[in-house]
Amino acid sequence: MKTTTRVAVIGGGVVGCSVLYHLTKLGWSDVMLIERSDLTSGSTWHAAGGFHTLNGDTNMAALQGYTIRLYKELEEITGMSCGLHHVGGVTLADNRERMDMLLAERAKHRYMGLETGIVGPEEIAKIAPVTNLDGIIGGLYDPLDGHLDPSGTTHAYARAARMGGATIETHCMVRETNQRPDGTWDVVTDKGTIHAEHVVNAGGLWAREVGAMAGIYFPLHPMEHQYIVTEDVPLILEMAQDGREHPHVMDPAGESYLRQEGKGLCIGFYEQPCRPWAVDGTPWNFGHELLPDDFDKIEDSIAFAYRRFPALERAGVKSVIHGPFTFAPDGNPLVGPVPGVRNYWSACAVMAGFSQGGGVGLMLAQWMIEGETERDTFAMDCARFGDWITPGYTRPKVIENYQKRFSVSYPNEELPAARPFRQTPMYDLFDGMGAVWGHQYGLEVANYFAEPGESRFETPSFRRSNAFDATAREVAAVRGAVGINELQNFGKYLVTGAGARGWLDRIMAGRIPKPGRLSLTPMLSHKGRLIGDFTVSCLNDETFQLTASYGAQAFHMRWFGMNEAEGVRVDNISDRLTGFQIAGPKAREVLAACTRDDIADMRFMDLRHVTVGMADCLVQRVSYTGDLGYEIYCDPMAQRALWSVLWAAGQPHGMRPFGMRAMMSLRLDRFFGSWGAEFSPDYTPAETGMDRFIAWGKDSDFIGRAAAEAERARGPARRLINFGVDATDADVVAYEPIWLDGAVVGFCTSGGYSHHLGKSIAYGFVPADRVTDELEVEIEILGKMHKARHLPRSPFDPEGTRMRG
Repeated sequence: MKTTTRVAVIGGGVVGCSVLYHLTKLGWSDVMLIERSDLTSGSTWHAAGGFHTLNGDTNMAALQGYTIRLYKELEEITGMSCGLHHVGGVTLADNRERMDMLLAERAKHRYMGLETGIVGPEEIAKIAPVTNLDGIIGGLYDPLDGHLDPSGTTHAYARAARMGGATIETHCMVRETNQRPDGTWDVVTDKGTIHAEHVVNAGGLWAREVGAMAGIYFPLHPMEHQYIVTEDVPLILEMAQDGREHPHVMDPAGESYLRQEGKGLCIGFYEQPCRPWAVDGTPWNFGHELLPDDFDKIEDSIAFAYRRFPALERAGVKSVIHGPFTFAPDGNPLVGPVPGVRNYWSACAVMAGFSQGGGVGLMLAQWMIEGETERDTFAMDCARFGDWITPGYTRPKVIENYQKRFSVSYPNEELPAARPFRQTPMYDLFDGMGAVWGHQYGLEVANYFAEPGESRFETPSFRRSNAFDATAREVAAVRGAVGINELQNFGKYLVTGAGARGWLDRIMAGRIPKPGRLSLTPMLSHKGRLIGDFTVSCLNDETFQLTASYGAQAFHMRWFGMNEAEGVRVDNISDRLTGFQIAGPKAREVLAACTRDDIADMRFMDLRHVTVGMADCLVQRVSYTGDLGYEIYCDPMAQRALWSVLWAAGQPHGMRPFGMRAMMSLRLDRFFGSWGAEFSPDYTPAETGMDRFIAWGKDSDFIGRAAAEAERARGPARRLINFGVDATDADVVAYEPIWLDGAVVGFCTSGGYSHHLGKSIAYGFVPADRVTDELEVEIEILGKMHKARHLPRSPFDPEGTRMRG
């Protein structure tokens, strides 16, 4: 056995073998895989082997498309068969909400190059004749759907990796992973110790245990899953005689997936009375075993399946496969460099290994070798969860995700499991005021405030919800007088030290402000892509406060750690600093009534320390609402006192609390972008307009400068612009295609209804050479075309007079 290697991949399932292959494909040959038993042990060997592209996240869907197309390449490289059956698949809809979801997904696929299509009941009858169409109103057909041989595919990955120089060591048990002072690892096995520069945890069912060896908690949990294979089915026999194979059928109403298996059928269920497995840890002696059959928990699912697929009831059961596989709390994989642990990488919780395994392997290999991935991988980045997450939170969230695997996924839906968990001192007070809660990064955040007699539950929908009127009230309060909103859900960082300014000049592309001032700046990757959208506040020459997305805390702290410098300290103070923002034309009067300090001369983008009531506060003259506003930060212990004085001073002016629904409507008025929508690692400064915040004249060779200057010189191929949309009951959410001259030329990044302007607004990318002030396009929303016109200037306060005055 080798005793040194560049990369040690722990785990020989399909994901581990994919990572190993992609590392060799991208040029690293000194890599090895360590498996305690045989390849495919754990979840891989008993998987149903289905694959599909449908995923609510467009980058995940694209990676699933890559995975599926990779299998033929693997067969050509290795001469081995993956047992591919490209039979296509149809997802059924039995109500408007399910159909809306499929229409939204089909629209996304148009510019992704995925040739899916909406089909009606008559077409479904021809495509999937085993289906009883009672109640079915349509479906989404995907020609790429299919299934394969799990064992053959995993061994094909392994052979391709070996051909590229990789080593695979089976029947080798990892007992410890110990990090050396230089960041490399000693992987202690029952066959000896391997010194590795990098460790990849692809432990599957044992990912928690492998992580614990390095002191890392991975938020994932195994769930029991059961599928049934029938004896021969007459209809399938008839199709086989004609040389046809039955396609996959996903029936969300029945929480089931169905496909042909031999001359019979295979059907699996995501049942409601589901069970987590191995709650206190996965046994090391588990591997090629199955769990005992359990028909009781799928009794209702089977009864529904008999109605949807009557042939099942007449077929005998050939075999039952009941085994565990792992989920993260949101159902997406956990991939990437583990925050705070050098040279330790995650490739875990890939519950759909044969749909996602190839994409996971490619992204992780790019990350390790090139330093970043070709697309935004935040949906599967292990940094999307922070130190706050616990097994007690993970387990109920995983159960919820399993139960909702085939449920409609609404853009405004707030899932209830494991909530409330993290709360600010304002939670009970806001709750008493009618707050309708959302959550971000485990934190309860007020979405809007319902009045007495109104529902405290926002109806999930692809169309305008019952939050519409409440949001309108809150927007009117801000634009007409003054509103107040909690500031907890911002990521906040304190940068200190003699080298702080120089470090920030290298980390940030924009100007670093002088004491007492703020600046807005993008943070770029080495390839010039957007990885942060920051406000930088200079408290003094050696102390700076950074503000950014609350949900990106671990993501941003990982980047800061990777680029650390001597004499500079970065602390995450996101939960050590809270407060409120007040915004609207009366905001200055409210603040002035709460302090003896003179704030009349505070200019836009000024900051200063102010005593507000009894609380010592940092006050910043800035607001994401696009209106006159102040961000007022304080210690959490003083937050309730700060609220009392601001609320009392605001009552003569008609102050209202406002939530995130109003905030996201208000930002539309001024065309402010949002992190994760307009700004993400998929995009660059020039194409999003963030280049206007880059300090091109500063001396610092900031990260990403060469790439940004190259794009500046050649000009971006596409531009992010704003549209007014002729919408009725549904607005742009994200990824709706933009049509021009009968072809898809771009897509939307976000949108919504501007209650102040009284119109639907959308943000979207279009080819730079097609942008004119008079540009008119069509945007496809839920399968219908809506006229949209370019808005070159913000209709609200275009000169920023209110915001800056």
